[in-house]
Amino acid sequence: MNPSQVLIKPILTEKANNQQEKLRRYAFKVDKRSNKLEIKKAVESFYGVTVTSVKTIIVPAKSKTRYTKAGFIQGRKPSYKKAYVTVAEGEEIDLYANL
Repeated sequence: MNPSQVLIKPILTEKANNQQEKLRRYAFKVDKRSNKLEIKKAVESFYGVTVTSVKTIIVPAKSKTRYTKAGFIQGRKPSYKKAYVTVAEGEEIDLYANL
């Protein structure tokens, strides 16, 4: 799989920011078909850092219901794969540089 297809986007939440500061661990939304080795290669090539570990999780789909003027609307949010990438000591990724 092409490294540009592996990483979809970084996850920028309060919890992810705390892990970046304290543990040097970054969260990314990744392609569901990618494995840990592909994720490691993609992060190292895009950001120029040394990756020490990769942990993955598949976030399950959720059903959502809204009450509107037209009645109940039911839908479903898709599932996705999330990767937690830990970089080597003394290195960091600047995720806010390209915003």
